[in-house]
Amino acid sequence: MSVPETALPLPTALADQPIERVQRDGVEYVVLGTAHVSRSSMEAVEALLEHEHFDAVAVELCDSRAQGMRNPEAFKQMDLFQVIRQGKTGMVAASLVLSSFQKRLADQYGIEPGAEMKAAMDGADQRGLPLWLVDREVGTTLKRAWHSVGFWQRFGLLGGMLASVFERENIDEGEIEKLKQGDMLESAFSEFASESEPLYRSLIAERDAYMAARLREEATLSATTESRRVLVVIGAGHLKGLCEKLRTQQGDPATEAAALAQTPPKARWPKWLAVGLVLLVFVAIGWAFHRNTALGAQVLRDWILFTGGFAALGAVLAGAHPISVVAAFIAAPIKPFRPGIPAGGISAMAEAWVRRPRVADFESLRDDVTHWSGWWKNRVARTLLNFFLVSLGTLVGEYSAGFHIVRSLF
Repeated sequence: MSVPETALPLPTALADQPIERVQRDGVEYVVLGTAHVSRSSMEAVEALLEHEHFDAVAVELCDSRAQGMRNPEAFKQMDLFQVIRQGKTGMVAASLVLSSFQKRLADQYGIEPGAEMKAAMDGADQRGLPLWLVDREVGTTLKRAWHSVGFWQRFGLLGGMLASVFERENIDEGEIEKLKQGDMLESAFSEFASESEPLYRSLIAERDAYMAARLREEATLSATTESRRVLVVIGAGHLKGLCEKLRTQQGDPATEAAALAQTPPKARWPKWLAVGLVLLVFVAIGWAFHRNTALGAQVLRDWILFTGGFAALGAVLAGAHPISVVAAFIAAPIKPFRPGIPAGGISAMAEAWVRRPRVADFESLRDDVTHWSGWWKNRVARTLLNFFLVSLGTLVGEYSAGFHIVRSLF
């Protein structure tokens, strides 16, 4: 008589490892909670694959993160012009900030974050097992997290990301322990996630529900067998929530996953506020010309100098080429008449055209962004920085011009 796999003595590498077994719809999910910066977690994944038989392997990765893990040199194939045109500059910059945090961990402690996920993917490939990527796309998660918090909390998030870029000290042991208990995304925003229920929901709770739905969806789509067993490798911070959702979640899994994968609509009030300010300025300019041609010319000049000047200042702070600075100065004042690519995008594309990134810039990108000076040294990173600083300068210039013009007339 054969001995059940779960009755066999566990290998040493699996001792004290958090493992849950969930039965759902004829499928046994063996859920291994891992630490994203622990060698023992990688060894536990390998030992579990050797110790037990599985019909599939599921990992806490989305397609883009899995591709990045399998091909860490993917940044070399990045089309910078397409990134700017398609509005993906923020996503690329956020990914670089997260990767710089991971690189610092690897350099400081000799630990490569995500090694256990790589071991699970390699193990599935070696055994010819289906690989299920069950996590939500990181871009969707970041967008939902961004839209879940209020206006002022967004400044805190941006400040936290900027601080991680300019931080030069070693990552302390406390941060390492948080990573061992949690999740890479949660750790990057740990201070805010612990204090903000909406942020915690976007980064953790929603992903628990999403991954549970994706596991059920994949199990439904996969070929049926007498006894299906799936190894699920996730961060320890998701273990309790995922298993609870896996046991209790009802309804169609595909519908549940699709609802949680939707990008929330952008808030309309910032756009209407900006439109209202620009209309007010135009009315003021028109009224000034109606009163006096010289006064109208002065007001129009103020609009150009404020918007173009602050945008150009952003380009200068980014270390942009003079042509990029001029492009920022010209593009910012006519932004209301030119819907589409923002002034930051026009200046960034000019920068990428004049100082076309070299192969060496793409090759050293991940290393360069781990230090604040690398964002100015590397041509790819500097182009992204130029985009953000010019966009910020344009915004500051519009509001400054509006208040100055209205105050001078009234």
